[in-house]
Amino acid sequence: MLERVAVHQTRLRTPGLGLDARGVALGAKGVVLLPSIDRLVAFLALYTRQGSLADILRSLAIEVVRSKLGAREVTLTFAAETSDRMDRIAEIARLAGGYTFTGTSRHFVQYRDAAAPFGYDVAQISAGDATLWLYHNTFSQSYETERKIDVRSLVLRLEPHADPSTGREPGPRWIAAEAGLGPALIHYFVRSGVAAEVGVAEWPPASSFDDGPVVRYLFRVPELPERMLPLLTRTPGVSMFVPAAPGTAVEVGFRHPVNLRACPVFAETGLVLFRGHGLDPLEIPKLPALGDVRAFARMEMRKDVAAARESAPKATSVSVALRLVPTLDPWRHVTATWVESEDLPVLRRIAYALGPESLRAARVAFTERGAIVRHPTGIEGIPVGQFFREVHKQLYVPAGYDVVPAVAPDVLYRSLGAPPGQVLFIGRDGSVLGVPEEGFVSLEVAVLEAQAWLPLAADRFADALSSALATELPEVTLGGVGLRPLRDVTASEDGALPALPGAGSGG
Repeated sequence: MLERVAVHQTRLRTPGLGLDARGVALGAKGVVLLPSIDRLVAFLALYTRQGSLADILRSLAIEVVRSKLGAREVTLTFAAETSDRMDRIAEIARLAGGYTFTGTSRHFVQYRDAAAPFGYDVAQISAGDATLWLYHNTFSQSYETERKIDVRSLVLRLEPHADPSTGREPGPRWIAAEAGLGPALIHYFVRSGVAAEVGVAEWPPASSFDDGPVVRYLFRVPELPERMLPLLTRTPGVSMFVPAAPGTAVEVGFRHPVNLRACPVFAETGLVLFRGHGLDPLEIPKLPALGDVRAFARMEMRKDVAAARESAPKATSVSVALRLVPTLDPWRHVTATWVESEDLPVLRRIAYALGPESLRAARVAFTERGAIVRHPTGIEGIPVGQFFREVHKQLYVPAGYDVVPAVAPDVLYRSLGAPPGQVLFIGRDGSVLGVPEEGFVSLEVAVLEAQAWLPLAADRFADALSSALATELPEVTLGGVGLRPLRDVTASEDGALPALPGAGSGG
C-alpha cells in the first residue's frame, strides 16, 4: 500500500523522490504504463491533439516491458521537469486507460490524483534486480525491458483512417503517378494551364525478380482546379496527397491517427507520403530535382520557314483605333493633373496653402506644354488643371472617360509600345504623350525658388571684441578707517557733507 504525502512533509522513502515548489512529490522522470499498443496510439493521438510532442520528444523512450507473469505492456518514460507537465500527461493517460508514475531511477510511485493532492510515497521499497518497479494503490509490479519502440517507426506503421472530408479545402497538393502515367499527366497540366513542378523519384526494387528500381513521377501543385479532383483521385496509378506537416503528406480521403504537425519526427528535406487502402507509405529520404511542367511542352519545328509563310493564307486585320468615351461612373484613382502653362501662376498660389505631407508626397514634371503633378493618394488637394486617373502604373487617362475597346490595362500599355521608363498620358482627343519617369521630382524640392543672401564680414567685430577683452579691470581694496574717519571732511555753507570720492548719484 502507498502512503499519502502530507502538507510540509520533508522526508520521503522512494529513492529520488522530492517535493517541488508547490509541495507535490515529484521525481526527475515520469512513466506512463499502457496495457497495449492500441492504447499507446490512443495516448499519442490525444496528446498531439492538445499540444506538440516536441516538448518531451528528446527525453521520450517507449519500451515494451514484461512482468513476472509474462504479461506484456508498454511504458513511456520522459523527463518530468514540472508538476504542470505531469498533471497534463496524467489526465491524458487516464483517458487512454493508463497509469502515471514518477520517480528517478528504477522505483516509480503513483503520481498524485484527487485522493492525494500532494502525491504518494511507498511504505516499503521492494527488493530485487528488476529493471523497473512500479508502485500503485492497487498493485506493485516489477518489469523487465523486452524491446524499444522508435516513435518514427511507429508513426510510419500506423495506417491512415478513411475520412472523406479531407482534401476539400484549397491549397498545395502532392501527386504521385506511376511511370507510365507521368508523361501523360505532364502534358495534361500543360494543356490545362496548371502551374506545377515535376520530378522523378526512385525506390529500391520490390523484389529480387525486378530488373531495376521502382520509378514514379512526383508532382507538386500549388493550386489544383476543382474540376480535376475526380480524375486525379479515381484514376488507378495516380494518388493525390494533402500536406499534413513539413516533410509529410496524407492521401486525400484519409486521416492519420496522430497529428503529424505536432509530431516532428520527419526531416523537412525529404517527404513521406502516407497512402490509404492498406498500402505502405512512400518514403523519399531526399526530394528529387523538381522542374516546371511547361519545360516539357511539345515543340514543333518547320523545315522550310519561307515556304510555310508563302503558303499560309493572309489573315484580315481586325485592329481598331483607340478612342475615349465619357462615362457616368464615379471618379476613382484620380492621382494626376496636367496644368497648362497659362495656369502655372495658379499652381504657385496653391503651393502656399499645401501642407507638408502634400508637398512631400506630390511629384511634378515640367514640360513644354505645362506641368504634370502626381500624388499617390489623390490629387484633389490641387484643384487646378486637367485631372487624370491611373489605370496602370505608368498609364493615365482623363478623369470621366473610358477607353474603348475595353481591353485590360496591361494589354493597353503594351499595345502603345512605349519604352521602359515612360509615363504615358492619353488626351481627350486620343493622342498619347510620354514623360520620362526620371523627369518627375518632389514638389517640395521644385516649389521653392532660390533665396538671395548677403555675406557679412566678421573682421571689424573681431577687432572690437579683442580690444574689449584686453582692457584691464580696476581693483577695489578696503582698508581701515581709523579712530577719526571724517577728520579731513569740512561741511559746506548749507551744512551738507560733500560727496565721497568715486560715489555715484544712485542709491
